[in-house]
Order: sequence, then structure tokens, then C-alpha cells
Amino acid sequence: MIGHRLFVHAVFVALAPIIVAWFGMSVPAAILVVILLLLWRWVIVLSGFVAPEKTPDLVLATISASHFVEKVRWSMDRLGLDYVEQTSGGALGAFFRGRTVPQLKVRTGIVQSSIGNSAEILRYLWGRYAVEDPQAAAFLEPTTERVELEARLDRYGVSLQVWVYYHLLNDRELTLHAWGANNPVTPFWQRQSLRLLFPVLRALIRKSFRITDENHARAVANIEERLGEANDRLNDGRRSLLGGDALNYTDIAFAAMTGLWLQPARYGGGKADAVRLDRDKAPIRMLKDIEAWEAGYPRATEFVERLYAEERKAPAAAPVKQEDKK
Repeated sequence: MIGHRLFVHAVFVALAPIIVAWFGMSVPAAILVVILLLLWRWVIVLSGFVAPEKTPDLVLATISASHFVEKVRWSMDRLGLDYVEQTSGGALGAFFRGRTVPQLKVRTGIVQSSIGNSAEILRYLWGRYAVEDPQAAAFLEPTTERVELEARLDRYGVSLQVWVYYHLLNDRELTLHAWGANNPVTPFWQRQSLRLLFPVLRALIRKSFRITDENHARAVANIEERLGEANDRLNDGRRSLLGGDALNYTDIAFAAMTGLWLQPARYGGGKADAVRLDRDKAPIRMLKDIEAWEAGYPRATEFVERLYAEERKAPAAAPVKQEDKK
């Protein structure tokens, strides 16, 4: 596959200076090595046309516990799409490959395109599938009101990341569990890398998410503001956050974000079971927040639990692609 071909080529490019120095090659010989590497790269490009990579039409790059992933995963399951999930371990992809999740890889012919960020992925799904089946895709229609609410919910999701890491990072085993170090669908080499690189990853997370007392307090304030907003909206008995009875993607987004801390039975559609954090193992302060939110925002939590019970169906056959089996 072209991905593997490019990886092997990249390894040889990295080794080329060492080879030249090791064998004491002359300048003309070194130039010849460069030319050969360039020709090799060209052959790889041509091979993509002659022998294109055989990949599924839809691949969703994920980490099992991500609430942003769950927002997209649930929407794709609701559309009834046939896709492969490519699971990575925790923060490895972001800090060592420069790839955040979710990421949707779409193959059309010999061309494969990638779309990142949950909001952009949902816009693609709407544009792509509303033409084929308007009724099935209606819940994804990006009205002005929905897009504005989605933006606030995405900030809620970021605040939840700060909240989770504030409580978990001091517990190595709990953090590794949440990252998928015990998840059999996480590639073996990534599970080992997570354990080996944990101190580095923890430091990078603390820096990038600004895990401090002050930022945690701001995150909690935003979380409670979003929960309060949802609780108030649902006060009139509506079955959708924006009114009416028809489910739309902002309801899914709120349920996916809230599901990160509420952990309803069907969270992840069966794909996050191996990273579930049981409440009896949660840090005390984290558990107190969860219990306070359940008690303080009952309509919001009941809404999420209902959606997961009634609407969150796992796909009949949803293969998971392990990166070490490519």
C-alpha cells in the first residue's frame, strides 16, 4: 500500500546521511544517492495509479474514549454508513504524528481525502448524503441556530478535556486506561509506547491544555453554564434542545460530550467499553463533580440517558482497523 511505501522511503531518506558518512562516499556518490531516492519517490507516486492502495471508502480515525469522536461516530451510525474505525492510542497521534481525532478518510476512486474536526466532518456528511437520502440525513442539516449551538457545545467539549485531565493525570494507570493502553484494538506497539512515553505525554498534555487550578476553574464554570443552558431548554418538556421532537445533530453532540462524564451504558456504541472508567475507580473530587452535576441538572442528564437508551444503536457490523495490521 502506498502508505507503507512512503513510510519505507521516509526511513531510507532519514538514513541516507548516515549511510553516506558511514561509507565515506564522495560528493558524486552522495548526489547519486539523492537522485535514486528522488526516482524511488517518483515510482511510489506512479504506483498509486498503477496499483492503488486498497482501502475502505470510509475510515474514521479515532481514540476510543473521545467525546468528539463519539459525536461523529454516532452520526455515522445513525446514517447507517459502512465504515472502518482506525483506533489509535491516546495522545500519541497528536504529539508524535501531528494528527488529531476524529479524522475522516474518504476514498473516491484512487484519491483519498482527509477531513479533520468534528464540525467539518458533519458538514461533509450532510453535503454528501443529503442528496442520496434527504430524510435520513435531515438531522445533519446545518441551520444557523444549530451551528451556533454546536460551537458552544464544542467549547463545552474542550472544557471537559481540561476537567478530565486535571483529575486523571496524577493517576498513571487511570490515564493509561483512558488512553487505550488496556484496549485490545489499540495497536500493540502503541499500547507499549503509551506506557513508555507516559511522563512525556503527561507533560505535553499539561502544557498544551494548560492544566492549572485557574484554567480548571474556568473549565468547570463553562461546563456548568452549558449544562444549565440545556437544563433550562428542556424545562418545557421538549425532546430536542432546539425545540420540537425531532432529533438533530446538536442533540447528539450534547449527549456525546456529556456522555464522557456520565458514561451511559451505550456510550461509544460498544466501541468505548474497553476504556470505560468505572465510578468506583474515579478520583474522589472527580466523582463529587459528577454527582453534583447529576443532582444539579437532572433534566439534562435524563435527556442524555434517554438518547443513549433509545437512539444510540451500535451498527450491525462495524469493523475496527488496527494500525499495526495495515
